[in-house]
Parts: sequence; C-alpha cells; structure tokens
Amino acid sequence: MSRNFLTPVAMASLCVLVAGEVQAQEQSSVRLYGIIDLAVRRASGLTEFTPGNTVSTTMVSGLNNTSRWGLRVQEDLGGGLSAHAQLETGLNAKNGTTASSTMYFDRQSWVGLGSRRGMLSMGRQTTLLADAVSPVDPLGMRLASFNPSINVAALSQHQLGIGFGPSGSSSGSYRLNNSVKYSGEFNGFNLRLMHGFGEVTGNSEASSSTGIGVGYKAGKLQLSAAHQSFRNAGDTLSLRGHVLGAAYVFSGDIRVAGIFGSSKADTSATAHTRLRTVGLGTTVPVGAKVDLTLAHYRVTRDRSSGADDGYGRTAAFAEYKLSRRSAAYLELDHTRWQGNFQGAANKPRATGFGAGLRHSF
Repeated sequence: MSRNFLTPVAMASLCVLVAGEVQAQEQSSVRLYGIIDLAVRRASGLTEFTPGNTVSTTMVSGLNNTSRWGLRVQEDLGGGLSAHAQLETGLNAKNGTTASSTMYFDRQSWVGLGSRRGMLSMGRQTTLLADAVSPVDPLGMRLASFNPSINVAALSQHQLGIGFGPSGSSSGSYRLNNSVKYSGEFNGFNLRLMHGFGEVTGNSEASSSTGIGVGYKAGKLQLSAAHQSFRNAGDTLSLRGHVLGAAYVFSGDIRVAGIFGSSKADTSATAHTRLRTVGLGTTVPVGAKVDLTLAHYRVTRDRSSGADDGYGRTAAFAEYKLSRRSAAYLELDHTRWQGNFQGAANKPRATGFGAGLRHSF
C-alpha cells in the first residue's frame, strides 16, 4: 500500500480521534464530510467535457456533484465568538487520486473567526463570483465541469492562458490563495468583501484580487450579485467579472432560477476578450423522491480580433433519492457551437448522456 494513499487516511483518522477528545474538553467539534459521485457517460462531439470529434464512453467522477472530502472545525470561544477552519480536497473517485496534482487541499484551506457581526476568514477560498453563483445557478451547481455558470460566469475555466489573481492557475480563477474574506448577514441582506494578496515581491498589486458581493433572501426569493477584479503577475493585465442572479420557489417547491455573468480580460496590451453568460432553469419535484431539472445557457465570446463565437447548452437531470444521503441520477446534455468556439476541426454539435450514483457523508 503506497504512502500517498496512507497519508490522507491517516490524517482523517487522527483528526476524528482528536475531535472526540477536544469535544469533551472545550466545546469544539471536527466534522469529516464528503461526496463520492461516479457516473458512466457517453458523449459525441466531446472528449469527456471538452470539444472533440470522437464518440466515447467513459467513467466520470463528479458528474452530478464534485467528488471531495474535507474537515470542518468549530470552537466556541465564549462571548459570542467562535473559531472556524476548513480543509477540502477534490477527488477523482474513479481511480482514487486527488483532483489537483499541485496542491492537496485544492478546494478549501482556511481559518477564521466568527461573531454575530459576521465571519472573517483567511487562506484559500472561493471568490465572491463563485459565492454569488452558488444560490442562484439554474442547474443547482450540478455538472461542475460542464456548467457555464461555474466555468464561464464564475471563471472556473476562463481558458485565457493567463494567471489572474492568486489562483495558482493560468486557466481559471475560481479559488484564490492568500485571501482574506468577510461575510456578514443583516436582516436578510448578505455582504461579502474579499482581497487576495498576490505576494509578488516589490509590487502589492501584481496577482492581486479585490471583490464585493451582496445578496438578499426573503421567504422563497433569493437575489445574488458580485463584482471581482484580478491582476496578472506582471501587473500589466486585468480581468473583471460580474454576476447577477435570482431564484424563486413557487407552490409545490418548483424552483426557477436565472443568472447573468459578464467578464472582460486584457489578453495583451492591445487585445481583450469579453465573455457573457445567460442561464435559466427550473427544478420540479415529482413526488417525494424524484427531482427533475432542466436548464439552458447561452455563452458569447467577443474578442478585439473580431472573431466572435460562443455556444448554447441545454442540460437535464433526473435525480432519484434513495435516501437522505444517496441518489441515483440520469443526465442528458446538448451543445450547439457558434462560430469556431469548439475549433474548426470539431463537430458543430455535441451531445452527452450519463447515469450515476452519488453518496454524501
């Protein structure tokens, strides 16, 4: 048995054992949690989730919800104060490896202090664009590797080939290292502020990021919005993103959600790329065990070179609840490319079908 396998298991076991001791002494808790999601998917015009000419059948980790495991820590400090921490890593459940080859806790790694006035946290965290998308995404954050709300509006896969902000990646800016975030709720209103330190010697603006997010929840209505700006490592290029969205639950627990996202990036001193995303979807319960979700997205890409393109994508989910923690599901998606967004050598349309199981703990 390899050392790489033993390390995370040993860490988790140790934390759970320590949690029991700490709970007994200091009113604190450590919770081990996770999701294992695996599906078999057949796609045409796609190589798993990216454009291609092949027809393939593959096993996919995280088709419904991203496979992951993590630890949440909370301690009551008295006087209304509490200490918090979270560690979370993405998993390729089909082969037991971590999702990232460069960092272990790639999804969350932060420590924070909370009170009645909000939470202040520091470390690797999701951006405010990602936070704003989460409650109003038409697909309910499903199909993360293929969902335009996540990939385009929240910049998980902006595919600009430039590292913007302290994300540790040149392909996306969904999570930021070295970041400080404040989040507070006041009579239904939510306020978030964030700054990511670029940590480039001699230039505090290089690779930095700053954002603000607001939200409102009243009964069955939820509103969400955010703006975030990012700088590249040379402090010569910028990326700015905006998200607006709303969700409402009608009689019969029918949820309707819509989202708009826009971003503009400098790709050189004289060139830029603008991306826009519009999405609308609904989730309809059928009895106590079945949820049906249908969503459509439109993505447009405008470049200073004049080569405008984009795509339309429709996705449908049928989810059967086997228990409170387990579900079986079917997924169907269709993409129609505009211009040469997918590459001139690839098919103008793509389809996919998947069937899988998800268990959370």
